[in-house]
Amino acid sequence: MTDLVIANALVVNSFGTRTAHVVVDAGKVSAVVDASETVPAADRVIDAGGRAVIPGGVDSHCHIAQVTGPYRTLDDFAVTSTAALWGGTTTILDFGIPRDRSESPLHAARNKLALAREARCDVALHGSVLDWDETVPGQLEELARLGIRSVKMYMTNRGTTMAANDTVLKVMREMVRLDGLTYIHAEHDAITVACTQEHVEAGEIGIEHLHETRPELAEEASVREVLAMAEFTGAPVYFVHQSTPGAVDLVAEARSRGLAIHSETCPHYLVLDDDVYSSRFPEWFACCPPMRSPETVAALRERFADGSIHTVSSDHSCYDLSQKREHLEDIRQMPHGLPGVETRMPVAFTALLEAADAPASSAAYDDGASPSAAHGTPGLGLLERFVELFSAAPARINGLPGKGAVAPGYDADLVVFDPAEARTVEGSALHMGTDFSPFEGQKLRGWPQIVVAGGRVVLDEHGFHDPGPVGRFVPRLGYREASALPAPGQLPADRDLAAAAPFGAGEGK
Repeated sequence: MTDLVIANALVVNSFGTRTAHVVVDAGKVSAVVDASETVPAADRVIDAGGRAVIPGGVDSHCHIAQVTGPYRTLDDFAVTSTAALWGGTTTILDFGIPRDRSESPLHAARNKLALAREARCDVALHGSVLDWDETVPGQLEELARLGIRSVKMYMTNRGTTMAANDTVLKVMREMVRLDGLTYIHAEHDAITVACTQEHVEAGEIGIEHLHETRPELAEEASVREVLAMAEFTGAPVYFVHQSTPGAVDLVAEARSRGLAIHSETCPHYLVLDDDVYSSRFPEWFACCPPMRSPETVAALRERFADGSIHTVSSDHSCYDLSQKREHLEDIRQMPHGLPGVETRMPVAFTALLEAADAPASSAAYDDGASPSAAHGTPGLGLLERFVELFSAAPARINGLPGKGAVAPGYDADLVVFDPAEARTVEGSALHMGTDFSPFEGQKLRGWPQIVVAGGRVVLDEHGFHDPGPVGRFVPRLGYREASALPAPGQLPADRDLAAAAPFGAGEGK
């Protein structure tokens, strides 16, 4: 007798699809049994009825309880992890970003470790460096010992979070030494500052001009500069929130030359364009980079579908409208960032459907298997691509053992959904601790119906079942170390791949 079985499921991984029963025991997938076999006995059996079952989402870009200047996001780990589970995400990665230059990278990360004890889902962390000094190498070593194997740096935001080029270069070298990953926010600061100043002088600095002050050229110029530093140091680099096809193409060209570079985009860049800044509520869309032209969005979506983009993350930042409306007249003073951890799954899935122009029936996209036509499965290749973007690649690139696959030995983080079901976004019905959604009123497909996190059913037809603060800290493997892991399906079922542990374990003094 096992703990849980999800029976008669269309099990979709990034590497293949099959109809099967998923067997869960002690928080892990213990077996994936062919659907022709008898359903194993369990304390609870959920009949998927041919619906898709995918690995729980991994959102590698969230900002939780983040302090930036005079503003603090309104969420905490209890709120954001709950919203993540509502949205089919079972692992979130936050950033230990120093609140100002007096706070060290190590202290910022330890602060987030303490706050994350209230999480309802598993959590991993990135570090962040603002300035270089002689203590930084030792701090990065300690972060790596804690399982924090990446560092984010900003190429813009002069005077707050921006890191100088020499700091970026030195940190990249340290991350190579420590087998880590460098995260980069790429916007060319000099271009952005000059463009913003031109708009100040013209009296065009309100929120309706945001997209004009941060041009596509600034993003692509910064990507070129960072790629040169990555090539010089040999550092693996992950570009966050890429919003232009040009930036994605630069990464693709670098990868063709053997560089270890990755592109992330966010759901809002795939379904919103810069017309939102002439809408009734332009403050709903204050983020950096801003939304781009309709032509740019269409081209970015093509790359989202064809494999040029590697991950989709929310860049979740939970401000509310009162904070955003304090300085509508001056974008330099208002907080930027959008709530999105809960809507990442349906927005990304809908964008992928639209990019592939997939019909609502499975017949036109049947790749040789037999998905359930009753559930309108939009083609196995497309579903597998979605799993790669939503879960498998974020887990693999970020060195998260035990995440990103429905396979024996992996964590029992599972999502059941019907690709044909559509819902309309109502910001007031979401759970992210704010009072709006940038996707308000949009009709989206790909919402989770059942969510299992660590073997616990946290969302089903009866609603949400709060598991309490059971989330674990997931120490990450090194970048090269993670690439040596056995492929899903090759791991012995009795091996404990996941190194997740209760918060506080191994933290030291």
